[in-house]
Amino acid sequence: MVRPYAVKGKKRRKREDKYERVEEAEEAEEASEPEETEASQPEDVNKGAMVEKQDNGNEGEEKVGNPIELEGIPITPVELSTKNEPGAIFILERASLEVAKVGKTYQLLNSDDHSNFLRKNNRDPALYRPDIVHQALLMVLDSPINKAGKLRNVYVRTAAGVLIEIKPHVRIPRTFKRFCGVMLQLLQKLSISAVGKREKLMRVIKNPVTQYLPVNSRKIGFSYSSEKLVSIHNYVAAAENNRDFVFVVGAMAHGKVETDYTDDFISISGYPLSAAFCISMICQALAGKWDIL
Repeated sequence: MVRPYAVKGKKRRKREDKYERVEEAEEAEEASEPEETEASQPEDVNKGAMVEKQDNGNEGEEKVGNPIELEGIPITPVELSTKNEPGAIFILERASLEVAKVGKTYQLLNSDDHSNFLRKNNRDPALYRPDIVHQALLMVLDSPINKAGKLRNVYVRTAAGVLIEIKPHVRIPRTFKRFCGVMLQLLQKLSISAVGKREKLMRVIKNPVTQYLPVNSRKIGFSYSSEKLVSIHNYVAAAENNRDFVFVVGAMAHGKVETDYTDDFISISGYPLSAAFCISMICQALAGKWDIL
């Protein structure tokens, strides 16, 4: 005998109600579990970094606990020269290294990844070029004068006035993305140590930069707008042999470096040059003067 239609429909409806209750229970369980997304994890890291920065507000105290250890920041073997021999110091002025909170995370601003964010905040994306600093650091740290132990130190001063000291034996990351991550942590943590060691390879220091320069040093500024056009090889060769060189190079996309501590202000080419190529020409001239092959 065939069952009444009303009974059959009633059982089907009960079965559907049962499935609906099960689905609602599963959705409630999923909603109660905490979500873990890629965007939320960096925010927690940045929060911890900012707390550590506030806790270590006293400049005279050293950090307690483990130093910052970043994979890919090893120490490069360098043959150190004697202190009596002359050396070179490079200062990269007006470097574009600025940290901002984009979305839920703190990032190092650059014109490629944050052009929309910069335009919304009425900023020119063309001015945010941390890649210029990256290329300049790779050029000076990979130079023969550094391998020969003639490079005393490298200083980077940002457009906001933050002064950074970089040791000659640090190994800067080769990829730009990794470099941005290192600079982001440096500006948040104020120092970066070597992997497995307590030595600080990069750190934020107090201004002015002149207090860290040798007393008897020749400070030379470079700019395409300078009226004094010279051959860098002849200029370096004619300099005194018992004085250290301090080279001030702009690390920005546009503009002019204006400092009050340089002894001379020169141009080494009739054409505008990148900071990395300018440093390359300086290192070649120094290598010829000091017979570094």
